[in-house]
Amino acid sequence: MRAISQDAHGTPEVLKESVVPRPAPAPGQVLVAVRAAGVNPTDWKHRVAGLFLNRLPLVLGWDVSGVVEAVGFGVTLFKPGDEVFGMLPYPQGVGSHAEYVTGPARAFAHKPAGIDHVQAGALPLAALTAHQAVVDTAGVRAGQRVLIHAAAGGVGHLAVQIAKSRGAYVIGTASAPKHDFIRSLGADEVVDYRTTDFRDAVQDVDMVLDPLSGDTRIRSLDVLRPGGVLVSLLPGTDPDEAAKAAARRVRVETLLVEADHAGMNAVADLAASGALRAHIEAVFPLADAAEAHALGETGRTTGKIVLTLP
Repeated sequence: MRAISQDAHGTPEVLKESVVPRPAPAPGQVLVAVRAAGVNPTDWKHRVAGLFLNRLPLVLGWDVSGVVEAVGFGVTLFKPGDEVFGMLPYPQGVGSHAEYVTGPARAFAHKPAGIDHVQAGALPLAALTAHQAVVDTAGVRAGQRVLIHAAAGGVGHLAVQIAKSRGAYVIGTASAPKHDFIRSLGADEVVDYRTTDFRDAVQDVDMVLDPLSGDTRIRSLDVLRPGGVLVSLLPGTDPDEAAKAAARRVRVETLLVEADHAGMNAVADLAASGALRAHIEAVFPLADAAEAHALGETGRTTGKIVLTLP
């Protein structure tokens, strides 16, 4: 089968179309013929430095939408021919930037009939991250105030929609040209981080979602009310963070997304109802994965980038 693989770490040019053995499903797994696969920041970070996957050659990709080709022993949830989407177990289950991929059956959900494979392929990793932050970790409920940094990004724009679906009052941060887009997702307020210190514009929030870390993470503690929670997607670097969080009586959590059957079903339900939709910045054929990585690394995209296969 065709796959995008790399034999070295480095720039997008290390990504090459290769012919690799087609996998077979082990017990509890499904074999999926890939129709679309999202590209996420973690893909280009692993391409550059290996991160959690210090092995080569490497086929990247965790997002997948496609058609079940075969099922392994014991699988009852899906049958060949079913359209499914999901996130391969992060990080070790990588490999969706290929014509076929195997993964645990319970990493997938049935693809809603009302969305195509490009839309479904864009959702899993970013939507699961947002859902596990907003719902599982913070337990956001109606009437609470939620601040989402990088609200036009892959995780951020989905988190806005998930928080709104739970009745929250949502504030996003982004550069001014993206404010109309974020409001179109349902955000109640948007703050221009380039011209305004968000601490001057926002106070008394119940949850902050921070995909950025660094100075943004430590400053976010100042806007939380007692009992609030900061959910960060990257580790903190400030040695005084724990003491500051304790003094303000807030909780700080660092989230690493997990494959999640219940979470994927929740994402599927939201997508089927129209409450959750990925914004697609660009679509590339599988062979142009290097171009997709180069675009993502500019840091100027909105929403998601997707690779497609015929």
